[in-house]
Amino acid sequence: MRILGVDPGLNTTGYGVIDFAGRQVRLVEAGVVRGRAKGSLPGRVREIYEGVAEVIATLKPEALALEKLYSHYDRRTTAILMGHARGVIVLAGAQAGIGVHDYASTQVKKTLTGNGRAPKGQMQLAVQRELRLATLPEPADVADALAIALCHAWTAGRERRVVGS
Repeated sequence: MRILGVDPGLNTTGYGVIDFAGRQVRLVEAGVVRGRAKGSLPGRVREIYEGVAEVIATLKPEALALEKLYSHYDRRTTAILMGHARGVIVLAGAQAGIGVHDYASTQVKKTLTGNGRAPKGQMQLAVQRELRLATLPEPADVADALAIALCHAWTAGRERRVVGS
């Protein structure tokens, strides 16, 4: 199964594509889609949509996984803006006909490290270890996207084993 993990952001959207078969996982590609920091909101979400759609068209994932939207009462405006980015990412997956799955950040962290409150550095180390990378995945948006893809691989793998049993 080929999985696209996405860490949504209006300025920097991280993505990571992995192949998952049995218990083996392999990095295919990882990078960022950048929006113009000073651009208009419609322009920035268009760039995110086009970038993610291009990754989907080029690498042909079978599933898209991204982080659930989390809203802290002190940062409602940020959550609303992130909803725009998340919405166009979901749209890109739906238009491509691939399954879209979302995971809470605490679930992703717990799946990779056993600690739902793991700091970014610990997450980067876990992703480096699981994908057998020579260096830490940078920037953190890419590490987060790869962590989300790994979380989906292991969660979906468990579900298939239970259903198939």
